[in-house]
Amino acid sequence: MKRSEKALKYYAEGYNCAQSVVVAFTDVLNLSEETTLKLAAGFGGGMGRLQQTCGVITGAFMVIGYLKGNYQQDGESEQSRKITNQLIQDFSRIFTQKHGSINCKSLINFDINSEEDLKKAKEADVFNKKCTYFIKTAVELLEDTLAKDLPPQK
Repeated sequence: MKRSEKALKYYAEGYNCAQSVVVAFTDVLNLSEETTLKLAAGFGGGMGRLQQTCGVITGAFMVIGYLKGNYQQDGESEQSRKITNQLIQDFSRIFTQKHGSINCKSLINFDINSEEDLKKAKEADVFNKKCTYFIKTAVELLEDTLAKDLPPQK
Protein backbone atom coordinates (compact mmCIF):
# COMPACT_ATOMS: atom_id res chain seq x y z
CA MET A 1 0.00 0.00 0.00
CA LYS A 2 1.34 3.43 -0.91
CA ARG A 3 1.99 5.80 1.98
CA SER A 4 -0.60 8.27 0.72
CA GLU A 5 -3.19 5.48 0.63
CA LYS A 6 -2.29 4.42 4.17
CA ALA A 7 -2.59 8.02 5.38
CA LEU A 8 -6.01 8.43 3.77
CA LYS A 9 -7.16 5.09 5.21
CA TYR A 10 -6.30 6.24 8.72
CA TYR A 11 -7.95 9.61 8.15
CA ALA A 12 -11.12 7.86 6.94
CA GLU A 13 -11.06 5.80 10.15
CA GLY A 14 -11.24 9.01 12.21
CA TYR A 15 -7.61 9.81 12.96
CA ASN A 16 -6.61 13.45 12.61
CA CYS A 17 -4.57 14.86 9.75
CA ALA A 18 -1.26 14.90 11.65
CA GLN A 19 -1.72 11.33 12.85
CA SER A 20 -2.56 10.22 9.32
CA VAL A 21 0.63 11.70 7.90
CA VAL A 22 2.95 10.39 10.62
CA VAL A 23 1.51 6.87 10.68
CA ALA A 24 2.14 6.56 6.94
CA PHE A 25 5.88 6.60 7.72
CA THR A 26 6.07 4.03 10.52
CA ASP A 27 8.13 1.78 8.27
CA VAL A 28 11.05 4.25 8.24
CA LEU A 29 10.51 5.69 11.71
CA ASN A 30 10.87 2.26 13.30
CA LEU A 31 8.09 3.17 15.70
CA SER A 32 4.87 1.31 16.30
CA GLU A 33 1.66 2.65 14.84
CA GLU A 34 0.37 3.11 18.40
CA THR A 35 3.37 5.29 19.29
CA THR A 36 3.10 7.44 16.16
CA LEU A 37 -0.65 7.89 16.60
CA LYS A 38 -0.19 8.96 20.22
CA LEU A 39 2.71 11.26 19.34
CA ALA A 40 0.66 13.14 16.74
CA ALA A 41 -2.68 13.07 18.59
CA GLY A 42 -2.57 16.71 19.71
CA PHE A 43 -1.57 18.19 16.36
CA GLY A 44 -4.79 17.82 14.34
CA GLY A 45 -6.88 20.83 13.41
CA GLY A 46 -3.88 23.11 13.38
CA MET A 47 -2.48 21.92 16.73
CA GLY A 48 -5.18 21.12 19.24
CA ARG A 49 -7.85 22.63 16.94
CA LEU A 50 -6.25 26.06 17.35
CA GLN A 51 -6.20 26.18 13.55
CA GLN A 52 -2.64 27.38 13.42
CA THR A 53 -0.14 25.32 11.43
CA CYS A 54 -2.07 22.58 9.62
CA GLY A 55 -1.73 19.09 11.05
CA VAL A 56 -0.40 17.66 7.79
CA ILE A 57 2.46 20.14 8.09
CA THR A 58 3.22 19.41 11.74
CA GLY A 59 3.00 15.69 11.00
CA ALA A 60 5.52 16.11 8.18
CA PHE A 61 7.77 18.14 10.48
CA MET A 62 7.69 15.31 13.03
CA VAL A 63 8.81 12.82 10.39
CA ILE A 64 11.57 15.14 9.13
CA GLY A 65 12.73 15.83 12.68
CA TYR A 66 12.79 12.18 13.62
CA LEU A 67 14.75 11.17 10.53
CA LYS A 68 17.10 14.14 10.32
CA GLY A 69 17.10 15.83 13.73
CA ASN A 70 19.81 15.73 16.33
CA TYR A 71 19.46 14.19 19.75
CA GLN A 72 22.88 14.81 21.19
CA GLN A 73 24.74 18.04 21.71
CA ASP A 74 27.94 17.24 19.88
CA GLY A 75 29.91 18.38 16.86
CA GLU A 76 27.32 17.03 14.43
CA SER A 77 24.29 18.68 16.02
CA GLU A 78 24.73 22.06 14.29
CA GLN A 79 24.91 20.41 10.85
CA SER A 80 21.90 18.24 11.69
CA ARG A 81 19.97 21.31 12.84
CA LYS A 82 20.76 23.11 9.58
CA ILE A 83 19.66 20.15 7.46
CA THR A 84 16.46 19.68 9.45
CA ASN A 85 15.56 23.37 9.30
CA GLN A 86 16.29 23.53 5.56
CA LEU A 87 14.11 20.50 4.82
CA ILE A 88 11.27 21.97 6.89
CA GLN A 89 11.59 25.34 5.18
CA ASP A 90 11.67 23.73 1.72
CA PHE A 91 8.66 21.53 2.55
CA SER A 92 6.71 24.56 3.81
CA ARG A 93 7.60 26.67 0.78
CA ILE A 94 6.54 24.01 -1.72
CA PHE A 95 3.33 23.20 0.17
CA THR A 96 2.49 26.93 0.32
CA GLN A 97 3.16 27.32 -3.41
CA LYS A 98 0.76 24.47 -4.08
CA HIS A 99 -1.97 25.35 -1.56
CA GLY A 100 -1.48 29.01 -0.66
CA SER A 101 -0.78 28.54 3.04
CA ILE A 102 0.30 26.14 5.79
CA ASN A 103 -2.30 27.59 8.18
CA CYS A 104 -5.30 25.35 8.89
CA LYS A 105 -7.89 28.12 9.05
CA SER A 106 -6.61 29.70 5.83
CA LEU A 107 -6.55 26.35 4.04
CA ILE A 108 -10.12 25.33 4.87
CA ASN A 109 -11.66 28.83 5.18
CA PHE A 110 -13.73 27.91 8.23
CA ASP A 111 -13.36 28.47 11.97
CA ILE A 112 -13.95 24.94 13.23
CA ASN A 113 -14.19 26.20 16.81
CA SER A 114 -17.38 28.06 15.92
CA GLU A 115 -20.37 25.73 15.95
CA GLU A 116 -21.90 27.63 13.03
CA ASP A 117 -18.72 27.45 10.93
CA LEU A 118 -18.13 23.80 11.86
CA LYS A 119 -21.63 22.99 10.65
CA LYS A 120 -20.97 24.90 7.41
CA ALA A 121 -17.63 23.13 6.96
CA LYS A 122 -19.33 19.75 7.35
CA GLU A 123 -22.09 20.75 4.92
CA ALA A 124 -19.42 21.83 2.41
CA ASP A 125 -17.67 18.47 3.00
CA VAL A 126 -14.40 20.33 3.61
CA PHE A 127 -12.84 17.55 5.63
CA ASN A 128 -13.28 15.09 2.76
CA LYS A 129 -12.79 17.42 -0.17
CA LYS A 130 -9.93 19.60 1.09
CA CYS A 131 -8.27 17.86 4.02
CA THR A 132 -7.88 14.56 2.19
CA TYR A 133 -6.18 16.42 -0.65
CA PHE A 134 -3.83 18.14 1.79
CA ILE A 135 -3.00 14.79 3.41
CA LYS A 136 -2.27 13.14 0.08
CA THR A 137 -0.11 15.94 -1.23
CA ALA A 138 1.75 16.33 2.09
CA VAL A 139 2.66 12.64 2.15
CA GLU A 140 3.78 12.73 -1.49
CA LEU A 141 5.79 15.91 -0.91
CA LEU A 142 7.36 14.39 2.19
CA GLU A 143 8.33 11.32 0.16
CA ASP A 144 9.95 13.59 -2.44
CA THR A 145 11.69 15.62 0.28
CA LEU A 146 13.12 12.51 1.92
CA ALA A 147 13.52 10.37 -1.22
CA LYS A 148 17.11 9.37 -0.52
CA ASP A 149 16.20 8.28 3.03
CA LEU A 150 13.16 6.16 2.15
CA PRO A 151 13.10 2.56 0.95
CA PRO A 152 11.30 1.84 -2.33
CA GLN A 153 7.53 1.43 -2.02
CA LYS A 154 6.13 -2.06 -2.37
